[in-house]
Amino acid sequence: MTEGIRIDKWLFAVRLYKTRSQASEECRKGKATIGGMNVKPSRELKIGEIIQLRRPPITRSYKILALTETRMAAKLVPEFLLETTPASELEILEVQKKMSVYERERGTGRPTKKERRDLDDFFEV
Repeated sequence: MTEGIRIDKWLFAVRLYKTRSQASEECRKGKATIGGMNVKPSRELKIGEIIQLRRPPITRSYKILALTETRMAAKLVPEFLLETTPASELEILEVQKKMSVYERERGTGRPTKKERRDLDDFFEV
C-alpha cells in the first residue's frame, strides 16, 4: 500500500469505472468531488478522505479505507472503500426503478395496438 495515489487510478482499481480513461474523463467533467471541491484526475488521495461521484439521479459517497494502483477482484473491493451514500439518495434510485414499471422482454418487438393502448391508459393516470 502506497501513499498518495492518483484519483483516476484508484477509481479504476476499485472498479468504480470500467477504464482509467473513463475515470479521468469523469474527473475532468467535474463529477468527482472531495470536500465539495471538483478534483482533477491527477489529485492524490489519502486514506480516510470521502469521494463523492455524481451519477444522475444521485450522488454516491465513498470513504477511502486503503490505497491501491492495481485493479482487483470484485470480492476485494470492500477492503478498499466503504459506501457512505445516505439512505435518502438510495431511495431516489429505488423510486426511479419503480417508475419504469412496464418492461418488455428483449427481442419481442414493438407493442401491439392493444398493448400500446393499455400502456397509454396506465401512464395517463
